[in-house]
Amino acid sequence: MILLGDKLKELRKGSALTQKQVAEKLGIAHNTLSQFENDLARPSYEVLVRLALLYDVTTDYLLGNKSYDQP
Repeated sequence: MILLGDKLKELRKGSALTQKQVAEKLGIAHNTLSQFENDLARPSYEVLVRLALLYDVTTDYLLGNKSYDQP
């Protein structure tokens, strides 16, 4: 099972974005995004939705719902 932080890191790198760029797009602190990617903190519902929109994936995918996993 892939953890949320690993998915976020993979999606960010696949989008060729830095943590600073993603944090600015989301309106959060850079260190907060780092905590999400390292599974030290969980995003709020609002931030989770913004992450899904940014990376064009579903929140179910980010949360690991197998029926919504994308290739």
